[in-house]
Amino acid sequence: MVDVAGIFKAYDVRGVVPEQLDESVARATGAAFVEVLDVLGGPGAVVIGYDMRPSSPALAAAFAEGVASTGADVIDIGLASTDQLYFASGRLDLPGAMFTASHNPAQYNGIKMCRAGAAPVGTDSGLRDIADLVAKALTEPAATGATPGHITRKDLLTAYADHLHHLVDLSGIRPLTVVVDAGNGMGGHTVPAVFAEGPVTILPLYFELDGNFPNHEANPLDPKNLVDLQAKVRETGADLGLAFDGDADRCFVVDEKGDPISPSAITGAVAVRELAKHPGSAVIHNLITSKAVPELITEHGGTPVRSRVGHSYIKQRMAETDAVFGGEHSAHYYFRDFWRADTGMLAALHVLAALGEQDRPASELFAEYERYVASGEINTRVDGAGAVAETVAAIEDTYSGVDGVTIDHLDGLTVSAGQWWFNVRASNTEPLLRLNVEAADRPELERVRDEVLALITGAAAKEN
Repeated sequence: MVDVAGIFKAYDVRGVVPEQLDESVARATGAAFVEVLDVLGGPGAVVIGYDMRPSSPALAAAFAEGVASTGADVIDIGLASTDQLYFASGRLDLPGAMFTASHNPAQYNGIKMCRAGAAPVGTDSGLRDIADLVAKALTEPAATGATPGHITRKDLLTAYADHLHHLVDLSGIRPLTVVVDAGNGMGGHTVPAVFAEGPVTILPLYFELDGNFPNHEANPLDPKNLVDLQAKVRETGADLGLAFDGDADRCFVVDEKGDPISPSAITGAVAVRELAKHPGSAVIHNLITSKAVPELITEHGGTPVRSRVGHSYIKQRMAETDAVFGGEHSAHYYFRDFWRADTGMLAALHVLAALGEQDRPASELFAEYERYVASGEINTRVDGAGAVAETVAAIEDTYSGVDGVTIDHLDGLTVSAGQWWFNVRASNTEPLLRLNVEAADRPELERVRDEVLALITGAAAKEN
């Protein structure tokens, strides 16, 4: 029997196929989705998309059968990136489901679900209720007796590209040559449509859709998966390099030297562009982004709003504040003009527009948005009952009462001083502590990083 609780995560469904996630689970999830979101009492239909993983078409079809079994209709948009599914949900004003495991290895698959208008479905906004119904349906299947809904196919790829072009017009920029590494993921599907014409010449890497990921994992957050992109940018003399994750909702950027541009710098640059169009607006940033981000937002007349990590929190804060944009350290970028959903492609268009509207190379342009040095996320395994909480408490005790130091608990523990800050957060799924450190210079960064890591490893050793 499938461990339903084990595959229903905080924001989505994720598991190994078929051991954890199979067609029976997908079918039950489709029916439960209709019930929890009251689709029959509302729009009467659900939009579905899927990625290039070998298991995705069959799982999506099973989900569609579950939806249709309740009497609700299905609009199948076929192969899609996750942000293309969000576009469909927004444009059609329908709840949606995307079959993807994003950057996870080939044996995984999953379901990202949203309400009409691309509004998130998470643990506290329907996902827990869906999981409960799925668990019940798998042990006590019951026929609905409803007249099945209709399943129809609709191609929205061109409409998706047109909407992005409406939001960011590249027609007036200088010619650019850009290497794009799709990682055999859905960027190989969307990039050709978005850049079918115009001043940007695309040099493609791994555009063949292949959910077995024969070249490298579609996870650009891991530096080893950027190596091919960096080499190609240097070899060709391209102006920029872009890397998309498996479902192409995240975009990572390297400059003309092949050096990575941090997602915080991208967040700052896009925030400045959006504030130029919408003066005085709020901009969301999570607490792991660089201190430069709220500084830039304030300097350009905006209101920085700090948020917990995670798309459901970002989207909630965007709705509460009517924020024009939101960015995360993990390269998720959210736009009010895109139904507050995250879209790596729209962020990429902003980056290209910023570069192409002036004459400096990317390394010089984006240096303006890189004010501090950061450690990146450092994960440390902390085993033992209560060990993670005890370790965080020990770190807090060390810094409490120190002159010039402030502490907050918005998401884990954040400790700040004039020249540095760090955050430690527990993983939601593993016995890990995630540490992020930022400082004014590298020696200070290394000092704080090593000091906190010593506290983590020392507390873990004491626990064991």
